[in-house]
Amino acid sequence: MTDQRELFHANTLGIKNSIEDVIEDFELLEEWEERYAYIIDLGKQLPAFPEEEKREENYIHGCQSQVWFIYHHEADDNRLLLLIESDAMIVRGLAAIILVAFNGKTPKELLDTDIDAIFQRLDLLRHVSATRSNGLRSMVARIQGVAEALA
Repeated sequence: MTDQRELFHANTLGIKNSIEDVIEDFELLEEWEERYAYIIDLGKQLPAFPEEEKREENYIHGCQSQVWFIYHHEADDNRLLLLIESDAMIVRGLAAIILVAFNGKTPKELLDTDIDAIFQRLDLLRHVSATRSNGLRSMVARIQGVAEALA
């Protein structure tokens, strides 16, 4: 695998914005159609995902769509830099929300993040299909598993 550190550093989701920013933006949108459009726009901010990383060990099972996940551990400051890719626009947006919540955190900070409370504040789980909800949980579980291994 080539050095992809620059690719991870190109992902500013969670670095230049916080989950509070997303929640505030979300609350300004009254209709769920507007919120879905916002989620899709967030997904468009995901950086390119390396094609060579779309392989079985990076594949997240349990998602309705195809989803891949890779990470880089910055040993100097103990931060996790994350990338997620999906073939579905809405899932890319949901992945972007997860990245805003988790990207750039230490394993402990990541594990201390109450992602269920975030999903509840966004009212996401009531407005996405059951299979997408399962996919969200699968993405979170995979990322938390990496954080646990590094904590």
